[in-house]
Amino acid sequence: MSARSTAATLVRKATSFAGTVMAVRTDAPEFVLTYDDGPVAGSTDRILAVLAERGATATFFMLLSRVRADPGLLAEVVAAGHEVALHGVDHRDLTTFPLDEVRRRMHDGRRELEDAAGRPVPWFRPPYGHQTFGVWRAIRAAGMTPVLWGPSTGDSRGDFDQEQRVTAALTGAMRGAILLAHDNFADALDGVDDGTPPLLDRADLLVRVLDGYAGLGLHARSLTAALATGAPVFEGRFTR
Repeated sequence: MSARSTAATLVRKATSFAGTVMAVRTDAPEFVLTYDDGPVAGSTDRILAVLAERGATATFFMLLSRVRADPGLLAEVVAAGHEVALHGVDHRDLTTFPLDEVRRRMHDGRRELEDAAGRPVPWFRPPYGHQTFGVWRAIRAAGMTPVLWGPSTGDSRGDFDQEQRVTAALTGAMRGAILLAHDNFADALDGVDDGTPPLLDRADLLVRVLDGYAGLGLHARSLTAALATGAPVFEGRFTR
């Protein structure tokens, strides 16, 4: 391990009091499946069908820009027994806003999503995974806990094919790992321009990923379901 990576590890451990959930410590044969940027018709609904067929659950980190556009899909996610969490009012990077605006977005966003979902919203994932210590404090002040991830499907990348995405998803696979996937690619409706969305079948990717994890003896669970028998692994994770 290089001196730089060793120093980064020490900093993360030393700042774990400013906790961001990075994984779940568990003996259960399961991993945490998370989805960002939805809900979106033609994607979220197909993902729900695969999850129902496999008896799996997931945590959906939702954008209010998408919930407002299609509230019926939020209702479908809730009715199917999945967990709803907040990803943002839109997909703009919180570290670009004054902190008073971040605090407003956290409080108003949580209240709006809880009203729409009819249930508590304890988790927040900052867009792009970007947060400063001030953003972290705003998230916590709004009554939520930030959640990042370990493995990722790489499904926001246009230079990956499905095999490469599955390989990426399984890199770092272990009990309690939090896997990042997307049921949408954020765009102008969400206040951003992140380029051309990749062409992929997200439901097919989910089938392949679940098969890969099943081969390791691991089943998909939502974050809160996994925490019923496990404990959160906290680290201090800040963009700057």
